[in-house]
Amino acid sequence: MSKKKVFVLLPDGVGLRNFVYSNFYEIGKQNYDVVFWNNTPFDLAEFNYPEIKFEKPIFHPFTDVVKNGIIQASLTKNSKIENDKVYDTYRFKPNTSGLKNKLKNTVVSFLNSNYSNQKAILGLRNQVNKWERSTSFYEKCRTILEAEKPDFIFCTNQRQSIAIAPLLAATDLGIPTATFIFSWDNLPKATMVVQTDFYYVWSQHMKHELLHYHPEIHENQIKVTGTPQFEFHYDASIFLDRDLFFKTYGLDTNKKYICYSGDDITTCPDDEVYLNDVAKAVTELNQKGANLGIIFRRSPVDFSSRYDSTLEEFKDIIVSINPDWDKIGDGWNTIIPKPNDNSVLVNTIKYSELVINLGSSMVFDFTIFNKPCLYINYDVNNKKDKDWSVRKIYEFVHFRSMPSKEAVIWISDSKAIANLVEKALAENSTINQSTNWFEKITEQPANKASERIWNEIKNVLNG
Repeated sequence: MSKKKVFVLLPDGVGLRNFVYSNFYEIGKQNYDVVFWNNTPFDLAEFNYPEIKFEKPIFHPFTDVVKNGIIQASLTKNSKIENDKVYDTYRFKPNTSGLKNKLKNTVVSFLNSNYSNQKAILGLRNQVNKWERSTSFYEKCRTILEAEKPDFIFCTNQRQSIAIAPLLAATDLGIPTATFIFSWDNLPKATMVVQTDFYYVWSQHMKHELLHYHPEIHENQIKVTGTPQFEFHYDASIFLDRDLFFKTYGLDTNKKYICYSGDDITTCPDDEVYLNDVAKAVTELNQKGANLGIIFRRSPVDFSSRYDSTLEEFKDIIVSINPDWDKIGDGWNTIIPKPNDNSVLVNTIKYSELVINLGSSMVFDFTIFNKPCLYINYDVNNKKDKDWSVRKIYEFVHFRSMPSKEAVIWISDSKAIANLVEKALAENSTINQSTNWFEKITEQPANKASERIWNEIKNVLNG
């Protein structure tokens, strides 16, 4: 008997790590004919994976501007319903250069003002669907599906307009669809662009969020699976020997290293100043007899030179181990991970004593290895952006999931860094609470997410 066919839809490169570089395909192919429907520039032939490439996908010219209007209207709706101004902090400053952008902004502003309720937002989504069904791209997708006859479509993230037409074509042909909610902070940000039969989420916590923000979705459509992004941390086959790792990246085998995990320039415009503060604190500790270094892992989407002066000033302390990602375009979603970055990340964690950052999910990566996280919690002098503050970051909805403030160590003053690092190295006092947080954020065991996703697909196909 022939295997049932599952299409894994990759609308962009953000799903590569979870669903191409992981064991997701190997698990699925045991029972299914798995084909990647690939809109990334990455050639899956490198892995000998079956793929069908998108051919010049173009969505309807009105789709993207209305999508942005839906996002803004959804944030306004949530702000009004909850009487909570935090949703306004999720808005990006619009591009106001040129007549075209000004017209788009006018449309988005109109939609935000006049469609910020559940019924109106669903009406806008239905209009987008009508537009997408009228495109030649939709017809191409439908033709592919009619020829290939897949039994299930699994979309690797919910955020991309380019995924709307393929999923609509599947729905119109009676093919069941599902999408994966990509990140732990996505739902409060109103990033739901696609509509599918099923929604795969990280945790019960995220399930409740999805029901809260999208009352049009029914509980039986939501499946709690966890996320494959943490599975690599349990894969001993990519662990490097300490001497090899240190030699590969020019680390001093006599030193202990702490990790500074960088943020993108939007999240933290003063990130290089914080790195400089940490380097000064490590210098202070080393003068007292410690023998510490810093591994700097920059944000994968930050290719700027803003850290250069600090890296030069503290070159005897800081070693950069950059994420192994490729920049193939100007947008953040055109910067894609390479397979080797899993090993780079995991071994950076394995051979660091702790991590320092501003509000990153790296707290969970380090928790898996029973290592503490220190969150930066102060504003620098002479901020680049006077309207930016760490307070805005920690007011985001996803930080409200923290079961206790003791899940991390809070750095509330640059002068306290040395003392807090010293204490964290001596005793990991946060591990119990950070573990509780991690278990709340993603289904356990965290290394079985791919299996749970395939089990949910099996339930649909055998139902």
